Amino acid sequence: MFSVYTPLFKLHSIPSSVSLHLSASPCEYSISLLFFFFHPLMYSAMSSVAGHAGSIRRTFGSQKLLKTENIWLLNPQFAGAAIIPSSLKDKEEIYFFFSEFNKTARVDEEPYRARIGRICMVDEGGIKALLENSWTTFMKARVMCGSGNTQQQYNNMKQAVVLTAQDKRTGVMYGLFSNAWGRNVICAYSIEDIDQAFSTSKLKSYSSPFISSRPGMCVRKNSTAGGPNDIKNLGVIRYHPEIEDVIRPVGVSPLDLPTDDQITHTVADIVLAVNDEHYSVLYLGTDQGKVLKVLHSSEGVFIISQYSLFHNEGPVLNMAIDSQKGHLYVGTAMEIQRLPLADCGRYGDSCRECILSRDPYCGWDRARRKCVAIPPGYNDTTGEVMVQSNTSIFLPCPVRSFHATYRWEKDNCIKNYPCLFSGDFCILGPVVDTPLKEGVFRCMATEDGFKVEVISFRLVNNGRLLAASLASTVGLSLLLAVATLWLH
Repeated sequence: MFSVYTPLFKLHSIPSSVSLHLSASPCEYSISLLFFFFHPLMYSAMSSVAGHAGSIRRTFGSQKLLKTENIWLLNPQFAGAAIIPSSLKDKEEIYFFFSEFNKTARVDEEPYRARIGRICMVDEGGIKALLENSWTTFMKARVMCGSGNTQQQYNNMKQAVVLTAQDKRTGVMYGLFSNAWGRNVICAYSIEDIDQAFSTSKLKSYSSPFISSRPGMCVRKNSTAGGPNDIKNLGVIRYHPEIEDVIRPVGVSPLDLPTDDQITHTVADIVLAVNDEHYSVLYLGTDQGKVLKVLHSSEGVFIISQYSLFHNEGPVLNMAIDSQKGHLYVGTAMEIQRLPLADCGRYGDSCRECILSRDPYCGWDRARRKCVAIPPGYNDTTGEVMVQSNTSIFLPCPVRSFHATYRWEKDNCIKNYPCLFSGDFCILGPVVDTPLKEGVFRCMATEDGFKVEVISFRLVNNGRLLAASLASTVGLSLLLAVATLWLH
């Protein structure tokens, strides 16, 4: 059951984002302007340039046009933006990722500090006396990328990409950072951690208790706005928009990428694989014109494949994912190339090679005996059998190797069950502590440290009937034991 989940900037029908760079002349400055569309609204983030203060604005749409106050941003340079979805529309937010000028930087530090800024999409501005045409929900936090409190910090955020589940406030943000010596690294952050910080952290340089409600929360403006408590909260946000908590990466340190190449650009995608797990796939462009396809999981990173695409060597300057057509576009100053996301033919012509690639876009087709792209909609229920809920069910698993150990696992490997062997089958039956009621049951074979899914079934309890369907017939193309993603 395969399907590709929603990628960056494609969260429930967001059309697109556009980064525009304008240059007055080759020797002068450039203006970086990020447009972010959410029909029928448009937002923009303009980096600071030539003495002009940067800003975050709602620049078009049916809601009130708003902006940041000049004192909130200190020479910002924007690196990206993303909508953070919610099942409650009033709680939807936009995160803006940027670096600010750091006046207290040491001589050996870059004069930047990485930040996340956040606004609520329901924001309608303040009152006539205070923040009338400005955001009332803008807050910002410092983002750290480095090893603990050591001097090995990467303070300049150059790019940010976000993967989230639709209508869920979970996900991961990947940031591309540089340090004072020009070294680039990638740090990963939990969206849940960021959300928690904005919701609970103290405000920097503010110690008084909050009156009635926390300032800056996502609530619709009501007709009674303008009372003493509202004015107090607006004043708090006006002068104290930064939170005290620092956003730190998952695993504390940057991703341990097994490459000496300098990373210049990154995009990311979430793939829902045959085992109902979400997998994070990064595409990293390098200064040598290479593209690294990387699987990121709770166990670390694994380079699935590496591409050398270009005739003229040069740094990768841009990349974009078209998940609908299954393509990755990669550009340098001289060339543009297109890659299939599911480039399964490169993994050899055996089941073992296909599975060891750990590419969640691919699977082993037992009928055609080749590594193939997982078809869209593969997780649709097929071959369903309906039985009474009180009927005993036995799930069969064919035994293909008598040197392998066979066991059944239920719901993302939380619990496993032994086999009842019958001839050439490993049977899962309704024995003690084996609740054959609901969930996905997988038969796993392990041999010489190599673990593979043989067959799986999905059981769904629909009132008085129990539906049993074959969950997968294509071999899973990764090692489940080492590739479980750390976010759900």
